[in-house]
Amino acid sequence: MNNIKNEFSIKDLEHLSGIKAHTIRIWEKRYNLLAPNRTETNIRTYSIESLQKLLNITALYNNGLKISKIAKLTPEEIIEKAKELAISSNENHLLNTFKIAALNFDKALFINTFKNLEEEKTFSEIFYEVFIPLLEEIGFLWQTNTITPAQEHFISELIKQKILVNTEQFQTAEIKKHDRVYALFLPENEIHELGLQFVNFELTKLGYQTIYLGASVPSKSLEDLLTHYDYVDFITYFTIRPDADSIDNYLSSFYDTLLKKENKLHILGRLALEIDESSINKKIKRYTSIKNLVDSI
Repeated sequence: MNNIKNEFSIKDLEHLSGIKAHTIRIWEKRYNLLAPNRTETNIRTYSIESLQKLLNITALYNNGLKISKIAKLTPEEIIEKAKELAISSNENHLLNTFKIAALNFDKALFINTFKNLEEEKTFSEIFYEVFIPLLEEIGFLWQTNTITPAQEHFISELIKQKILVNTEQFQTAEIKKHDRVYALFLPENEIHELGLQFVNFELTKLGYQTIYLGASVPSKSLEDLLTHYDYVDFITYFTIRPDADSIDNYLSSFYDTLLKKENKLHILGRLALEIDESSINKKIKRYTSIKNLVDSI
């Protein structure tokens, strides 16, 4: 069974490349850069090869090469110039390469592209500069039905593997900072772990002791930590839970049961942005980004 999407609409191409459908049509007509197929009702469809060509063209175009110049290149020259951009870690091309890996379920392409990145950047730089924009784009592509949930999960799991491998490198190192322990968890029915796992990597790298508890943890399960540690701060990520109507009650209950000592709750995630900080206790802090949280610690 073939799970790879191999036909794309012009709207799919727009979402994947960032080039407006109107502009793509102009490039087709004026420069003959793409050759779409036509359905019986005369609707344009594009092959995976056409998509990959467009993504390479887009990388060159975004890097300052005029479309009239690109049109004069052979398909092989377009590929070669795009590869040169990949070697120089051009961010637009890197994002396109990872998107192609997702579309094709191409693990080798993901791993090889990541290896090239590792030669020039730290893992933190890769995550902030490449993976965060990639995940944002992948999320948008899923919402617009340009990619399937399977393709989104595929690329997310590969990123998760890289976080875990890089975290493990620091987990056997001596703990340098003993003033506070950080317990990382997701609330009940929350399963989006990538951001929390990267926070765990960053804190472990800095020499803090972390206790990573993972997804869907009932607040009651956290109480035991207070008997083991004098100073334990909690870090969580609100992406889909608790929902907007339940956040206030969740935070109030959390404060009453778990913030009895000199400890805090640090919150990240999309739903965290809906929290009115003026209405919550000072022991509860929300952050607009992972970097914002890590820098504050």
